[in-house]
Amino acid sequence: MVHQTAQDTMQAAGFYRLREEDATGQGRLLVVDRNWTTTAQNVEAGKEIPCDTVVVLSAKKTGE
Repeated sequence: MVHQTAQDTMQAAGFYRLREEDATGQGRLLVVDRNWTTTAQNVEAGKEIPCDTVVVLSAKKTGE
C-alpha cells in the first residue's frame, strides 16, 4: 500500500500516534510519503488495540 494511504487509513480509524521507519535498515527519512510502500507494521493487522497505541509503519521506496 502506498505509505500515505496507509497513514490516512490509520488516521481515519482514530490512530494518530504513528511512527515510520525505513524497512531496508538504511535509516532514510520518509520525506515524500507517496514515493514509499508500507511493507509492515508493529501491530498485527486486524488486532484490536487502544487508539493511543504507538503504531510503527515500516516502508521502502516504491520499486525497491
